Amino acid sequence: MSVEIHPEDERDRAVMQAMRTMLSTLPALEFSPVSRPAFEDLMQHTPAADGVSFERATVGVVSGWWCRPETEATRAAILYLHGGAYVLGSAIGHRNFVSQIVQRAGAPAFIPDYRLAPEHAFPAAIEDAQAAFTGLCDMDYEAIAMAGDSAGGGLALSLLALAAAKARQGTGVMPRCAALMSPWTDLALAGGSMLTRAESDPLVRRDELKKAADLCLKGADPTDPRASPLYQPLGGLPPLLVHVGYDEILLDDSRRVVEAASNAGGEAALHIWEGMTHVFPSNLAQLQAAREAVDMVGAFIRQHL
Repeated sequence: MSVEIHPEDERDRAVMQAMRTMLSTLPALEFSPVSRPAFEDLMQHTPAADGVSFERATVGVVSGWWCRPETEATRAAILYLHGGAYVLGSAIGHRNFVSQIVQRAGAPAFIPDYRLAPEHAFPAAIEDAQAAFTGLCDMDYEAIAMAGDSAGGGLALSLLALAAAKARQGTGVMPRCAALMSPWTDLALAGGSMLTRAESDPLVRRDELKKAADLCLKGADPTDPRASPLYQPLGGLPPLLVHVGYDEILLDDSRRVVEAASNAGGEAALHIWEGMTHVFPSNLAQLQAAREAVDMVGAFIRQHL
């Protein structure tokens, strides 16, 4: 298990302080369908990468968007699963951010528009993610990487565990690697940082996450491994790279996953960024930490494809 703690850059400290001051005057982010336009607009503030094109498509019966670099380094692809607590988020909203990873990795990424709660409860999201992954496998790519943020990071990990189970039975395709940013891996909200980081996280509150989990699960067990990959064996996974903010309530979702994967014999690296909050890598325009983290994600995926 590799853990690296990155000290906060002086320039980033000023940016984060200004952000915290601004957020203190606003209501907390509400995980509700009414917040979808605002969340999509927020994500689209990430600048699109130069030399990356966007293409509407359907893969494995799931619609979404391709992000394609001008030059593809390999016959490989990335499946990127967007965040939004299973209630918010979209492929078009995340495509600018994903284009930054694509540019660095040299491989195209497909972002599926998996079904959202409460209109489509668990297990709709994991079913759509699985269908998109199967569709990519049917397209004869030589290698596939997975990536995702927040809820999408949890989805990616659930897919990896399913793929590992099939591999143990001698079937299916195993992704080469997975890069996760602030993954939400425990819908039971049992991580200690839910309490210890409650005052330092200006973006995500436990009560709002609980509402999102309830909307998604609609009575299903929050420890069902398909919803919370932390509650299943994590052996046989490909290399994992996880980035998380030191100040976010989901810090322990990352810590526990990396520890579990490492204890099961896997290769897992955790990068904790001091002063940073939930899915900070999307703020490339303002944060040096974000640019460094995305550089690392791109290099990691390029290395393994």
